Amino acid sequence: MKKFIPHLVVLITVLLTSAAFAAGNWPTWRGPDMMGISADATPPVTWSESKNIKWKIKLEGDGSPSTPVIWQDKLFYQIAVDTGKKAPAKKSAEPSTADTGNRSGRSGRGRSWGSRRKTSSNIFRLDLVCLNRHTGKVIWQKTITEQKPHQAHHGDNGFASFSPVTDGKHVWASLGSWGIHCFDIDGEHIWSRDTIKMKNRWGDSNSPALAGNAVIVVADQEGDSFIYAFEKTTGKPLWKKSRDEISGWATPVVTTVNGKQQIIVNGGSSVKSYDPKNGDIIWKCSGQTRNAIPCPVVGNSMVYCTSGFRGSALMAIKLGKTGDLTGTDAIAWQVSKATPYVPSPLLYQGRVYVYAVNNASLSCYDAKTGKPHFVKQSLDQMKGVYASPAAAAGKIYLAGRRGVTCVIKPADQLKTIAINKLDDSFDCSPAFAGTELYLKGKKYLYCISSQTD
Repeated sequence: MKKFIPHLVVLITVLLTSAAFAAGNWPTWRGPDMMGISADATPPVTWSESKNIKWKIKLEGDGSPSTPVIWQDKLFYQIAVDTGKKAPAKKSAEPSTADTGNRSGRSGRGRSWGSRRKTSSNIFRLDLVCLNRHTGKVIWQKTITEQKPHQAHHGDNGFASFSPVTDGKHVWASLGSWGIHCFDIDGEHIWSRDTIKMKNRWGDSNSPALAGNAVIVVADQEGDSFIYAFEKTTGKPLWKKSRDEISGWATPVVTTVNGKQQIIVNGGSSVKSYDPKNGDIIWKCSGQTRNAIPCPVVGNSMVYCTSGFRGSALMAIKLGKTGDLTGTDAIAWQVSKATPYVPSPLLYQGRVYVYAVNNASLSCYDAKTGKPHFVKQSLDQMKGVYASPAAAAGKIYLAGRRGVTCVIKPADQLKTIAINKLDDSFDCSPAFAGTELYLKGKKYLYCISSQTD
């Protein structure tokens, strides 16, 4: 026993040190645990083009909203660059408006919505970029593939609108129809695997997630939809399960319930929870709207799921149950108005914050009871919103599509602390590390810090 104790002390010390060290990272598009919250970052509250900008770099590519992820001194994101080279002429495999109109819920509106779609006959280069997060200098940049896009994307989207995910040893970059790809932290290619070539009116944009030894990829489309698990270091396929979903863009969330991991995926047919070991469904719950995009958040032994296309839904679902939870007492509370279409919710300090569709109009609910604190309150100087809210140092950061970021106080009433304006448009969600806030726009990537020397 005496011999065992020193080893136990060493193990505990290593684990505590590793946990503390990892806490400052932002390894997924919504940070640790995919909650949009940093427990230890201390970013500035105010900034402008001439204040608290540590560095600012011009972005290459089509403006795809790939939110950066961070590990230690490295920052990663994905880009799609038009090479200007024409692809060999061949019959397009892209679905027509008639092919996808009925299933995507836009039947009879093909002409007006079609004008918002962008495609290209050129070959695009899809890259994974690694920067020094303190200086903005490129450490490495790797081309994953060069191909002609087989389908269009939404005019506000891009051909590389995925965020990578990292565990500090590897980085996984999903390219939707162009597969899932693994690199080590220094940029060496480890493996690549194909999934399916999707048919999707608005393009691909689901980010991957890590669950134990697996990397999880969701492919919801207008044909047969699937969820995949690959062994994260080798790319070995672990399992593949069909999903009764049409087009959706929700990134899976991984959480632990009663000591076991679950993969929770939002969906218009139903929210589903999967067993990471075999892909079996643990529970499901209907009630969301079509084309589900927002990522769920977890807390208070509940998962909060929301959607807002052609309807409104915000549901607090109790965790720990199995089977079909639709219409049962597993639904702790729900809201059927003013919920987000694209942005994900924020669960912070006992409150759930949601936008109304894609408008800069914020609602706040008590996380345990669903009691409304305020509903559809307009944010000063902000208009449209795609970025999800994020929180750090007891403040909430709300980035808008016209360059304005509001900083508000977590409270039962809307209290604005600061309004900040930059010369760009922000669809990517904020990312935090240390004293720094990172905002990636259509044209520039900003590192915002009060420590600018």
